[in-house]
Amino acid sequence: MISLSSPVKTRAHNWPAGFKMSGLCIATACLFAMDDMETQLAAFLIVAILYVLPGRAFLLAGLHQLKVLWPFVVVVGLWHVWADQTSLGASIVLRMISTVGLANLFTMTTRLADMLDVVKAVTRPFQRFGLNSQVLEIAIALVIRLTPTLLQKGEQLSLSWRARSPRAPTWRIILPFTVLALDDADHVEEALRARGGFNSLEET
Repeated sequence: MISLSSPVKTRAHNWPAGFKMSGLCIATACLFAMDDMETQLAAFLIVAILYVLPGRAFLLAGLHQLKVLWPFVVVVGLWHVWADQTSLGASIVLRMISTVGLANLFTMTTRLADMLDVVKAVTRPFQRFGLNSQVLEIAIALVIRLTPTLLQKGEQLSLSWRARSPRAPTWRIILPFTVLALDDADHVEEALRARGGFNSLEET
């Protein structure tokens, strides 16, 4: 498993995780509350500048992690062009890129341990109602750490397809990708059971 954190250190790496998460939530809420194109374009430019400022290596790392977003951008954009809602589609696409880009910046500049500390602090009031925050922390950690692994395996499947066929990968790649994802899930389940599983957390 690999991390989403950027190897390039920036000033934002030293900012408190709670402060960055609060800023992300506020910025996302504001972007969804505003529909005008000017605001969405301005937000997109600000996010782009935030990626460029730390340098070329940071920018390339960020774009590499965001490339999974492009199929959704293309589908949404084409749909609104077909529906003759180009302006609305452009606004939605810009909002999508900005919000996911900000979230990606948060994960790139924040250690996983710091994220989990924020989750623990936020969920602490709910522990009196029986919520075990450790279970939630592990679930979030698994999602964050396993997502890049699944994306990497998807890329390997695409490369294998291209090595055997002159045509671009089609929907048939979904089945082997699903099998790989289920296989990884089985390995994670076995690892958790070997360490006592979630039941051991509930007893602590």
